[in-house]
Amino acid sequence: MTQNEYKEKIDRALEDCFAVDDALPVKGLAEAMRYSLLAGGKRIRPMLVLEFCRIAGGDIDLAVPVACGIEMLHTYSLIHDDLPCMDNDELRRGRPTNHTVYGECTATLAGDALQAEAFASILHADLPASRRVLCAECLADAVGMDGMCGGQYLDMLGDGRILSENELNDIVTRKTGDLLIAACRMGVAAAGGSQKQMEAAAYYGAYIGYAFQLVDDMLDVLSTEEQLGKPIGSDAEEQKNTFMALLGEAECRRRVKTLTDQAKAILQSSFDDTAFLCELADMLAERMN
Repeated sequence: MTQNEYKEKIDRALEDCFAVDDALPVKGLAEAMRYSLLAGGKRIRPMLVLEFCRIAGGDIDLAVPVACGIEMLHTYSLIHDDLPCMDNDELRRGRPTNHTVYGECTATLAGDALQAEAFASILHADLPASRRVLCAECLADAVGMDGMCGGQYLDMLGDGRILSENELNDIVTRKTGDLLIAACRMGVAAAGGSQKQMEAAAYYGAYIGYAFQLVDDMLDVLSTEEQLGKPIGSDAEEQKNTFMALLGEAECRRRVKTLTDQAKAILQSSFDDTAFLCELADMLAERMN
C-alpha cells in the first residue's frame, strides 16, 4: 500500500471511534476527543504499525485496532503538551488547540480518556491474546515513567538551564523516540514476528525518532506558521533546549542523513520487502511540516 492508502485506511477506522450521540451524557467529552483525533496529521505511528505487521507476515486488517490505539495515545500526548501548564500553545495542525476550544478541564479529560481508550482498542483487537498483550506492553513501556511522560518531566526540569547533549538525547529518546520505537515493535508483535525482527524494528524506530526530532527543531527555526500549522520560533523565544541551538543547522542536517541511512540499512537483515519503510524514512527526513 502507499502512504495515502494507509492514511485513508487509518482515518476511516478512527472516524468510527467515539461516535457523538445527543443522548450521550458525556457527549462533550466525546466531541473533544474526536476534535483532536480527527484533526489530520501524517498518521506516521499507525502507518508504522501496519507496515511492520505486513512485512513481518501479519494481516494488516487485524492490526488496525492496534494502529488506532497508538494514534489515540499520540493524540492524548499532543492535547496535554499544548495545555497552559505545559507548552501553552494555541494552534495545532492549523486549528485552535483542544483547550482553546473546549476549556482546560475538558481537554485534560479528553487526553486522559484517549490514553485509556488506546489500550482498550489494542486489547479488543481480533488477535491472539499473547499478541495483544505484547502490543499493549510495548506501548506501556514507551509512554510511562521511563518513556514519554518521563521525558516530558525531564524536559520541564531543563527549562531555564542549558542542557548537555547527553541530557538532551535522553529527553528526545523518551519524548519522541520511544513512541516511534513502540509503533514499529507493535507491528511486528501483531504479526507474531521473530525476536530478530523486533530488534530490527526497534533500531529503525530509534533512528527515525532521533532524526524526526532533529528535523522538528530545524523547522521551528526555518519553516513558516502556514507550513507547520502551529507557531514557529517558540523554542528560541522560550529558550528551550534544542538540537538547533546546541549543534547548529549544518550538523543537524548531517545527522539526519546519517540516521536515515542507518534506519534503512538496519532493515535489510530481517525483512525482505523494505521499500515502503525506506521511502518513509526519506520522506520524514525531507519533510517541511
